[in-house]
Amino acid sequence: MTASSSANKVSICDVGPRDGLQSEDRIWSVDERVEFINRLSKTGLDRIEAVSFVNPKRVPQMADAESVMAKIDRPEGVRFAGLALNLKGVERALDAGVDEVRYVVVASETFNQKNQGASTEQSMSAFDGIADTVLASGKRLSGTIGVTFGCPFEGEVPLDRVLQIAQRYVDAGVHEIGLADTIGCAVPNQITERVGAVKDVIGDVDLTCHFHNTRNTGIANAAAAVMAGVRLFDASLGGIGGCPFAPRATGNIASEDLAYMLRNMGYDTGIDLNALLDVANWLEGYFPAPLPGQVMKAGLFPEVAQAS
Repeated sequence: MTASSSANKVSICDVGPRDGLQSEDRIWSVDERVEFINRLSKTGLDRIEAVSFVNPKRVPQMADAESVMAKIDRPEGVRFAGLALNLKGVERALDAGVDEVRYVVVASETFNQKNQGASTEQSMSAFDGIADTVLASGKRLSGTIGVTFGCPFEGEVPLDRVLQIAQRYVDAGVHEIGLADTIGCAVPNQITERVGAVKDVIGDVDLTCHFHNTRNTGIANAAAAVMAGVRLFDASLGGIGGCPFAPRATGNIASEDLAYMLRNMGYDTGIDLNALLDVANWLEGYFPAPLPGQVMKAGLFPEVAQAS
């Protein structure tokens, strides 16, 4: 592969400590979550979604976010993000010292009600004040569009609805917009189509893709996205995670599988894959069954990739 150095760089945000743990029956302690995050931050990852500032009664796995943020290491060059779905959560996130606030609006009414207890319009309207607060703090602001490619309750999601939310995010001043395949229903040609359409709307705003592997298309979708020009991705170590409000939505694509594919395609993620695999193997010890990730089972090939 031949490409300029800037076009060749791809950033992976590991969402395991947040999205990966939020659906687990076993609730990880603060110290266990801190160790997970600290191990990830030593692998070359430049972004980690560490915590969520949501109501612990709804998602008890994400309680004590402030304690987690207070105890983690903060190595130079690693940005730590927190999810917040209302102004109170945003204020908590900023007080806790996150580098990036992530917000979600779901592109279907039914799912947004289940996920956030509000209509899509209510969530979008609330975002204007939230955006002002985050931008005034100088922190990075990201807006995710949930169920971009399909909803478990309403079926296909119209592209126009996705574009409307993207435009409102842009108008509010976000630094980054994420397209989430929350239930893992998308296929590569849909990725190409929707990424292209959203990029036409958002201009210079950064674009992230967040894929689940529910139907075994997640890595193929990531390949389609990177070839469509996406350079920011979410993934979760070992493939853990899912959405607690989406029926049968299994895990995210595995960070190590994504990093392996990108490396062998000639992209530079800055990640030490052997170090990341070591953390994946450590993580598996906390689960009763093997994790979904494949490269942690098969190993790297070749051991050292050729320079692009």
